[in-house]
Amino acid sequence: MTVRILIVDDHQLAREGLKSVLAGDGLEVVGEATSGEEAVDLVARLQPDVVLMDVRLGPGIDGLEATRRIAALGLPSRVLMLSLHDMPAYVREALAAGAAGYVLKDASIAELRGAVSQVMAGQSVMPLNLINAALRQNEREVRPADALNTLTPREREVLAQIAEGLTNKEIARQLGVSPATVKAHVERIIAKLGVADRTQAAVLVARAGPA
Repeated sequence: MTVRILIVDDHQLAREGLKSVLAGDGLEVVGEATSGEEAVDLVARLQPDVVLMDVRLGPGIDGLEATRRIAALGLPSRVLMLSLHDMPAYVREALAAGAAGYVLKDASIAELRGAVSQVMAGQSVMPLNLINAALRQNEREVRPADALNTLTPREREVLAQIAEGLTNKEIARQLGVSPATVKAHVERIIAKLGVADRTQAAVLVARAGPA
């Protein structure tokens, strides 16, 4: 199966470089966008498998807002943020906006292609050092095991699938429930664990270790 990719970056050299390293071996660049607005429009029309989205764009909406709007379309396209910025706050915002992952622009070609393969497999791609830094910034320090003990069996089941990188729609299919039901579970999980978003909830699972 060929993976269809949309590249979103306001620098032509960056777009050309990405096209050159992503060509072939089952990957195809089907479009390019130079702004957030253009990216949303092209995703709606082309429905690519993966969107490589720069965080910082030129005039108009940035990559984070474009990602929110793409997520709201309800299409299977998965957004992989690509950025120069190794800031935990950007990672938190990107994942909260609906991105499937976050890759730094100094990643190797193999790492970038691997990240594309991971998001296509339904996994999340996150720089663990930045996620851990983001978690440390959270004002409420929670012992992972104690926090997880507050969850119901169903909430634990949903959390386990969040940790595997599944979206709400994918979890709904797995459990045979509606996406709205999964969304409600996710909101309760986040509230009970005292974390900011689903990414930090997944990190708590990793910190707690095997059940």
